[in-house]
Amino acid sequence: MLHCEARRPARRGPDGRYVPLSEQDPKQWSLPLMEEAERHLAEAFKRGHPGRFQLEAAIQSVHAERARTGRTDWAAIALFYEKLISISPALGPRVGYAAAAAEANGPEAGLQLLDEIELEAVSAYQPYWAVRADLLQKLGKSAEASDAYDRAIGLAEDPAVREFLLQKRD
Repeated sequence: MLHCEARRPARRGPDGRYVPLSEQDPKQWSLPLMEEAERHLAEAFKRGHPGRFQLEAAIQSVHAERARTGRTDWAAIALFYEKLISISPALGPRVGYAAAAAEANGPEAGLQLLDEIELEAVSAYQPYWAVRADLLQKLGKSAEASDAYDRAIGLAEDPAVREFLLQKRD
């Protein structure tokens, strides 16, 4: 939670526009909050039995490294998601894993993981449709991407996210 809170100032542009994590300026992230998060994470991992919350924090920690290195280690994020899914196969981690795998191994890899999720389970899960739309768009499947964007837009509760998706769709 501290890593997520550290990124709060970068989530919106000066005009209120939604800024996805991949486009956020790490200079806007709170270094003290990230350092505190790292201390807690290191302490938790000393126990030797990482659970769901430690793995979720580890994923956020890898994202936070971008503030220091300028890059995101997507393979590490995908690995942490894979471990997370083994103990908590919830929808959020599965979609996150697909997004990370796409970044690490290409959009086909991510789309394959999304295709393994039952459609009934994601019918009203906006992040699934947003990730699917993005991957389809990257693969040049415009009509399918547009349909997935329409679904994600319809499910978006935040007007700024809805506007972001509308712009991505066009």
